[in-house]
This record gives sequence, C-alpha cells and structure tokens, in this order.
Amino acid sequence: MLQTIFSRARVPVALLSLAVLAACQKPPVAQEPIRAVKVMTIGASAGTAELEFSGDVRARVESSLGFRVSGKLLSRPAEIGQRVQAGQLLAQLDPQDYRLAADASAAQLMAAQTNRELAAADLKRYQDLRAQGFISAAELQRREVAFSAAQAQWQQAQAQNSVQGNQSGYTRLVADGAGVITSVDANAGQVVAAGQPVVRLALDGARDVVFAVPEDKLALFKTGQSVGVRLWGRDKTLQAQIRDVAASADAVTRTFLVKAALPNGADAVLGATVTVLKPVTGTAIATIKLPSSALRLEGDATSVWVLDPATMTVKSQAIEVKTADGNDAVVSSGLNAGDQVVMSGVHVLTAGQKVSIFGAGK
Repeated sequence: MLQTIFSRARVPVALLSLAVLAACQKPPVAQEPIRAVKVMTIGASAGTAELEFSGDVRARVESSLGFRVSGKLLSRPAEIGQRVQAGQLLAQLDPQDYRLAADASAAQLMAAQTNRELAAADLKRYQDLRAQGFISAAELQRREVAFSAAQAQWQQAQAQNSVQGNQSGYTRLVADGAGVITSVDANAGQVVAAGQPVVRLALDGARDVVFAVPEDKLALFKTGQSVGVRLWGRDKTLQAQIRDVAASADAVTRTFLVKAALPNGADAVLGATVTVLKPVTGTAIATIKLPSSALRLEGDATSVWVLDPATMTVKSQAIEVKTADGNDAVVSSGLNAGDQVVMSGVHVLTAGQKVSIFGAGK
C-alpha cells in the first residue's frame, strides 16, 4: 500500500519536470513572410532632350518716365495696373517757380524788343543825316553797331523766353502712348530730380517672353530660332521667335537674358509666368524613368530596391535623379537596362528579404 502511494507521488513530479524543461527551450523562430512585389524592368529608350526655362511676359517697349525738370511732386494720378491713353496726365510738379521765371523772361523779351526798335529808329535817322552830309561815316557806323547789338539781345531774349515757356510745360508728365502702368517710383510731396523715374509705362503692342539661360546652354539659342512657350495654367504651346540674345552675362546671376517675340493674338497678360521649351534636336539620350512610388530616401541619398532573380531577394541601389517628368523621376545614373526595380511597398522591405513577383503564378 505504501509503495503504491510513493509511485503515485512520483508521477506529478515527473510531469512537472517535463513542463519546466519544455519552458526553458527557445521558441521556434518565425520565418519572415515572402512578400509579393510589383517590379518593372528597366529599358533604355532613345529620345530627344527638351530643356525647360521659366520666364515672364513683358512689353516690347517699356519706358521709365520722369520729369525733364526738378521740383516738388504735387500729384500723381497714375497707379499701378492703370490703363492710360496717349497724352494722359501721369504726374504734376509745382509749376509756380517756372511760371514766375517764364513771366520774367517775357518781360526781358519786351525790354529787348523795345531797345531793338529804338536802335532801329536811331539808325534810320542817322542814315538820313548821312545822306544829307550832316554826319560822318564813323558816326553812322556806331549806330549800325548799336542796332546789331540790340538785335542780338532781342534774339537772345526771344530764345530764353521759349526755353522758360518749355520749362513751365515740363512740370506736366504725360503718357507717350497708350499702355499700362507697371510701376510707380515717386509719391506726392516728394522732391524729384530731373530725369528721376516716376512711373514705368508698358506700351501696347508686341509682347516678348524674357527668360534667363545659363552659360553652358547659351549656344543652343540663336536669333531667329523658334521656342515653345506654355502660358501658366494653359495646355496649349505657342511658338515664339527669338529676337535678342544678351551679349554679356548678368553681374549677379551670371546668366544670359534671352527675348522671344510672342505671336500676334497670344492674349498674354503682362508679367504672366511662362515655361519656355527648347528641344535639343539630333541628340539621342538614354532615358530611364521610374514612378515616384519606387523611390525612397536612405540617408542623404535616393535609393530603390533591385530584385536579384537568382535568389529572389532585394538589395538597395543608390540612384541619382536628374529631373521630374510629371509623376515620374528621370534617373541619370545608378541603374542599367534589364534591372528589375520594385515599384511599390518599398518602405516595408529590408535588404536581403525574399520576395515573389506579384501575379507571376497566374
């Protein structure tokens, strides 16, 4: 009986020992799931390069207008964006001093004219006396010289009066032609110097597209060539003709300014942003494009996952992106024709992870 009790007591102890040993064993390592990925095979396609530049629309003739005389600015009716007609008043200087000077000049002219008439009367009288032999030739000559001096003074006063009259008229700044005010550089109450810009006027007529070109691309642009111009928010591309290429670089940006004439009826608003398209004809290039979903950042570099068909694993490959083409990235280096690049789900993969090609078994 006692032996039976001991035998029954040893059974739970053995079971407990087996349980402790089982708990000490490491759990089996779960295998990483094989993810299905979509891949695309890189192919080098021959194409024609197309350069893009940002520009803006400007008037063919745009002038900075200022007064020909100095003075205090009384009023400036012109405002930015205002459309004006030829002869319309743009700004007005205080004309008081110029009117007083014109009045003084007119008075001097009248005095000079009176002296001239008096000298002319004296000369005629002495000519009659000389004809009768009452005076000498030398006396007549002195009267002739006096008349010549009076005549010169009268002409000088006449010219001075014309100048002062013009000066008074120059206190009004008027538009040279019909156009749009593009900038205002002075306000009422300000004292302006002669020639100082007050307003900038873009005259109606031809419109140009102006854009900057770096030095390494300058040789592609020649006078008379055509470039494509796409206005902001419009799908239609216009053809503009290059009419001027700057001979020297800008001192700050070190780029060259190029002007292209827009066709008549382009309906381009002044200052509108445009994209200038310049195809590089005759140049075959290898173009590799990837969807943006295939790209990922790894440190400071842009990388993609490349599939190794032999082991069906992925490895990270750094690439260099040259530019964007819509939703695609144009790759300049890092990939070769025939490489298989993972297109989606790139952020859940790890280096060396096994994958399968989505839809390969269907």
